[in-house]
Amino acid sequence: MLVGYSRVSTDEQNLDLQIDALKISGCEKFFQDIGSGSSIERKGLKEAVEFMRSGDVLVVWKLDRLGRSLKHIIELVAYLESKGVGLKFLQEKIDTTGAAGKFYLQIFGALAEFERNMIRERTTAGLASARSRGRFGGRPKKLSKEKVEMVKRLYESKEHTVKEIAELVGISRVAIYSYLNGKDLRNKKKVT
Repeated sequence: MLVGYSRVSTDEQNLDLQIDALKISGCEKFFQDIGSGSSIERKGLKEAVEFMRSGDVLVVWKLDRLGRSLKHIIELVAYLESKGVGLKFLQEKIDTTGAAGKFYLQIFGALAEFERNMIRERTTAGLASARSRGRFGGRPKKLSKEKVEMVKRLYESKEHTVKEIAELVGISRVAIYSYLNGKDLRNKKKVT
């Protein structure tokens, strides 16, 4: 039996394209998830795997719909193989019921992981470069230097609770404590 699995990352995305492709490919049973591929708990995928029996094939629209990590995909393929279940990716034209399909799957998975690692490295390098030029990401500081001094005076006067001070200046109690401890919330450096 051909069993279809589809996944989108957010509620705003639509499963119709994937489901239509799975129907055209001959799937008789369907499972789906809405959520990030990196999410560990994917109920639909778990149900699909539990449903499948020897001789069945799990059909997925695209490789990245099954999982984001090469390790997870390879583990899943190995588990399905141990149950006598095949795996087919429509967009990549990979069918693991044959040796060539298994080989292509490993290559595509390795390339996808390589691409994610390259993006991560470029992002990290870009952030480090910006920091070296004194630029920090994130939200701008909520309080001006004058308001920080006012917060400190109010706190030291012991006439107001931290909750009252937080409500007065419009920030959280945690932020008040961070300012009182001399931490810049934006870049985690000591304020001088």
